[in-house]
Amino acid sequence: MQELHSMGNGFFTYLQQLEMMAFFSGYPLIYAFIFFITGNKQSKLDTKKRIASLLPIAYALVGTLYLGLQLRNLYPDYTFNNIRGTLQQPFLVLWALLSILFWIPALHKKPVLSLIHSLVFFFFLVRDLFLQTVNSSADKNIVRNEMKIYTDSLLLNMGAFAFIVLLFFLYTFYKKRFRS
Repeated sequence: MQELHSMGNGFFTYLQQLEMMAFFSGYPLIYAFIFFITGNKQSKLDTKKRIASLLPIAYALVGTLYLGLQLRNLYPDYTFNNIRGTLQQPFLVLWALLSILFWIPALHKKPVLSLIHSLVFFFFLVRDLFLQTVNSSADKNIVRNEMKIYTDSLLLNMGAFAFIVLLFFLYTFYKKRFRS
């Protein structure tokens, strides 16, 4: 069991960590990619700037999906004892659930906060990659699994961002159409 996870906290702790990584670890790369494309300079088109500002909303959507998964995992027993017994890393799960706060307009106006929030989960991937390079006898399946999870996280975060951008364009289209 200790080979499976470097901290030795057990299989279920590792699975819960993989769940969180599947939702949140891909966000920093999506964030960097979008800011690379849209640029940090003042654009002649306000649309590029507005698209980049949608990143925290997409992150909040991913956090809401994570909350949905947790509620589904707890179903039908939402008692305190069941929640306490199910959560292997309660502070990390609470940190993950804080991503829902990016629905609040004051928070999603500062996209860098969502990046900082997601770096906690990205750290697990970086840590295990580093441990793999330092310790050649470490289990290669851990990094292989985490890279698959990371790819899924990239797809989830990109899909959430695409969905929010689509809603943004539909909203602006209908707003302009009905205003005229």
